[in-house]
Amino acid sequence: MASSEIFPGIVSDSEILGGEAVIKDTRVPVSLILGHLAGGMSIDEIVYEYDLTEENVRAALGYAAKRIAEEVIDVK
Repeated sequence: MASSEIFPGIVSDSEILGGEAVIKDTRVPVSLILGHLAGGMSIDEIVYEYDLTEENVRAALGYAAKRIAEEVIDVK
């Protein structure tokens, strides 16, 4: 399967990490970026550590925001 862009700058490919959402042209998962941000790393630190751009990190945040916005929580 060819990689499929699921959000601008974010792709999914069954051959890369089992289809997990990753930054385009890398093997860096969106979940890893989000986890580091939640843990206190700065965007600059992530850019340096994973050889990404600020736009890559912002794409991960945009993708996460889109997915959360689509989520419906059934509260009873």
